[in-house]
Amino acid sequence: MLTWLVSTSLKLRVVVVALCVVLMVYGVRATRTAPLDVFPEFAPPKVEIQTEAPGLSTEEVESLISMPLENALNGTPGLKTLRSKSVLGLSSVVLLFEEGTNLHIVRQFVQERVSAEAARLPTVARPPVILQPLSSLSRVMKIGVSSKTLSQRDLTVLAMWTIRPKLMSVPGVANVAMWGQRDKQFQVLVDPDRLRAHGVTLEQVVRAAGDATVLDAGGFVDTPNQRLAIRHLSAIVEPEDLARSVVDFRDGTPIRLGDVADVVIGSPPPIGDAIINDGPGLLLIVEKQPEGNTLEVTRRVEAALEALRPGLKDVDVDPTIFRPATFIERALNNLSHALFIGCGLVVVILIVFLFDWRTALISLTAIPLSLMAAVVVLTLSGATINTMVLAGLVIALGEVVDDAIIDVENIVRRLRLARATGSTESPFQIVLAASLEVRSAVVYASLIVMLVFVPVFFLDGIAGSFFRPLALAYILAILASLLVALIVTPALSLILLTGRASHRSEAPISRGLRRMYGALLPKFVGRPGMSVIVLLAAFLLAGAATTRLGREFLPEFQETDFLMHFLERPGTSIEAMDRMTVLASRELRAIPGVRNFGSHIGRAEVADEVYGPNFTELWISIDDTVDYASTVARIQAAMDGYPGMSCDVQTYLKERSKEVLSGASASIVVRLFGPDLARLRSKAKEVEEVMKKVNGVKDLKVEPQSLVPQILVRTRPELAERFGLTAGHVRRATTTLLRGSKVGEVYEGQKRFDVVVWGVPRLRTDLTALRELALQAPSGALIRLGDVADISVIPMPNEIKRESASRRLDITCNVGDRDLGAVAAEIEAKVRKLPFDREYRPEFLGEFAARQESLQRLAGLAGLALVGIVLLLYVDFQSWRLTLLVALTIPFALIGGVVGVQFSSGVLSLGSLVGFVTVLGIAARNGIMLVSHYRHLQEFEGEPFGLPLVLRGAEERLAPILMTALATGLALLPLVINGNRPGHEIEYPLAVVILGGLCSSTLLNLFVLPPLYLRFGGEAID
Repeated sequence: MLTWLVSTSLKLRVVVVALCVVLMVYGVRATRTAPLDVFPEFAPPKVEIQTEAPGLSTEEVESLISMPLENALNGTPGLKTLRSKSVLGLSSVVLLFEEGTNLHIVRQFVQERVSAEAARLPTVARPPVILQPLSSLSRVMKIGVSSKTLSQRDLTVLAMWTIRPKLMSVPGVANVAMWGQRDKQFQVLVDPDRLRAHGVTLEQVVRAAGDATVLDAGGFVDTPNQRLAIRHLSAIVEPEDLARSVVDFRDGTPIRLGDVADVVIGSPPPIGDAIINDGPGLLLIVEKQPEGNTLEVTRRVEAALEALRPGLKDVDVDPTIFRPATFIERALNNLSHALFIGCGLVVVILIVFLFDWRTALISLTAIPLSLMAAVVVLTLSGATINTMVLAGLVIALGEVVDDAIIDVENIVRRLRLARATGSTESPFQIVLAASLEVRSAVVYASLIVMLVFVPVFFLDGIAGSFFRPLALAYILAILASLLVALIVTPALSLILLTGRASHRSEAPISRGLRRMYGALLPKFVGRPGMSVIVLLAAFLLAGAATTRLGREFLPEFQETDFLMHFLERPGTSIEAMDRMTVLASRELRAIPGVRNFGSHIGRAEVADEVYGPNFTELWISIDDTVDYASTVARIQAAMDGYPGMSCDVQTYLKERSKEVLSGASASIVVRLFGPDLARLRSKAKEVEEVMKKVNGVKDLKVEPQSLVPQILVRTRPELAERFGLTAGHVRRATTTLLRGSKVGEVYEGQKRFDVVVWGVPRLRTDLTALRELALQAPSGALIRLGDVADISVIPMPNEIKRESASRRLDITCNVGDRDLGAVAAEIEAKVRKLPFDREYRPEFLGEFAARQESLQRLAGLAGLALVGIVLLLYVDFQSWRLTLLVALTIPFALIGGVVGVQFSSGVLSLGSLVGFVTVLGIAARNGIMLVSHYRHLQEFEGEPFGLPLVLRGAEERLAPILMTALATGLALLPLVINGNRPGHEIEYPLAVVILGGLCSSTLLNLFVLPPLYLRFGGEAID
């Protein structure tokens, strides 16, 4: 098969070159339109159902809405985790599905089950709403809208009916949530005393306001020739028009709404708010669909805002409060820069070692062809080009040229030998024979390099989501380079090298290195025992050093957008949070480098943030010209200056990755499960006390599931009956006066505004006012609410969270001044010593738990990959002695990786572990090439086994080994030198490990493997 492939490519060499040109042209066009993003989709498929239930307490929402929905949704195909959150008047149920689940199909399953259950929910509950599907990094922009002349209500009308519809029409946008919303309402404010003075009942007011704004079908009139539609035009345009509506007639005189109530323009009680640059405003959060491309969606949203700008007079629109596209652009630019510099360094190495432009050109063609082929396959499969894909291409950059180097170097050597011996073979036969001579080693070496990356495809969760695109890009590039070495390299060699070998001499640097190597190698070859002892000692020292390294899951991303969570005591009012947020805004904006500020408080309508007014999310962006570390330290110091407030500073990518791991935005999460909230809170305090004593713990907090005061109104039917009132009458009147009742709508063009009957503000100021609330009896008499109902203040949970059919409570913390692994291990050990009652248990989640799970899976799969490597080695060598000789030396290549980590960050991350896996493949590749050459000298060139064979084989493979090692190492050097720049955060530790491992594996192959082959390799060939 391979013989036919190589010979055919030589015969059709012109066609091969033409196809390469076509591939490059098509690849360049495909990359221009390829979707770009910062990271691959790393969150599992998710469906969220929100159900509004105004007036229901937290416990009622849990028992009457959340639990029935949970029971209905349990057993949905592909369901992995079911969570719910119940707060006052709102239920949120979240379903997380297995990776690879078709989101559109499971949404249909969920819709069917929710529709069936909705009919059984309480009548007070509104229809459940399934939120739009969102991506893991769904937020593509936060837009601040403020004005010095317009009120928040005017801004809301503008945003709701002009800005939001325009943004929602942008392809890829899933939702535009609005914080700070102040809807415009036509409010009929009634006072029971005033109603009584005019002899009008509350029901008459409600009916009159509704009749004035009702829209009915007008019907039509048929004439002999045509049908004419009838339209009833509403007379209500301004509050004064509604105030003129008639409530009743007395002695022929109309009593109007304006006579018995105040008709005004107002807004409903807010459920959230927004602060933009020290003042009130709106915060629009644009969220994208899972398949949406961040850069493309961002640019389209910015274009839509620019198109709206002429119609936004006196309105300040700031789309830079949070713009992740900025980080994506910087990250992709940095990685592309590293890729181009790496390519340049590889070119220099090849020119220096090959010392001939033809051979260098032939070898270099493998780089663009291999990388372009990988990108074309990825784009055709619908994948996005993100930092992980680029990282895979950067890692493969130095290796894709290896096969071509090996092939072209052997072809040149054979052409030189043919000239020296006066061979009569044709150039075609010489090139074919030289290519087939190394085909076995090239194929098996490439297969092994690809095999070591296979375990990455079986990683679960966020680790697999991050590294699978990297592994796929790497394997595609290596596979493409193998095909280039088998097809393109021989064809180009036959075109460019034949007839010119006589003019080519060995490169000066190769001659010099061979002389030095020839002088050093005999000293090592004569002492194989000493080589093994030194190697074992280095391996043991590296193993000991590994135990002292720190551990982390994902690094800190170098974003210039930061978010902070302000968390006050449950029950804190929106006004109080507004005051503190304004103070924080002024303090943060005073820090040099902070450009702007935006925050959202509480929640918004139909948004994925289900929080009370005590929760605030602050967002700032800093200039990329200021010192990053010192600016972040000043921001953290400013946030630490708010005593009694729980606050943390983190980037969006870090916060989202933590939330995907555990559902909480912290590095370590201790999750307690149990049926009783009081006992959960008590046990959480015990766990908190234990965690306080662990060195390195910071931002420690217990999830604020606590008791808050609630006013309970219990109607006493026996008292209400005396005044001709029913429980329903009392409840409806109380609801209308305290919460308001929608009775109709006013239309203004395409805009729609609610008409609400509500009590005057003094009726809802305190508990005394509530008891004095006047209800109108059928007789016309006013009855105090306190006379027909018991009114008391009772404790109520502010929120109830459930997971897997059990209530839960989280204790969370971050880590500082100590590595993550040590802190997490100590916390787990101490918490497990605490006693837990029946039905109560702890669970340990977060970054460290995910890292441990990924490490165990990666270690197990890496072991299987090693078994696969051994089997491939045996298939190639057909000798267990040679197989074990190469296989047992492979793990020693990890020594350099450990040294690299020790002298860089000193922390083992998931990227470092993937780097160690890569090093195994590189070490195996170089070992195969050297041992295969030894075998070739013995079997085909008649060189007898012994010291001359080992020295000759090692010297002849010196240049290819050094070329491939330097090409791979220098390709990664820009990543290592630039360090943790944006886009390099995950790739930097990976590159450090590979570079270190490359150094140790090269030394191993040059100075340790030859003496071991001399000692143990003779009988294998015999």
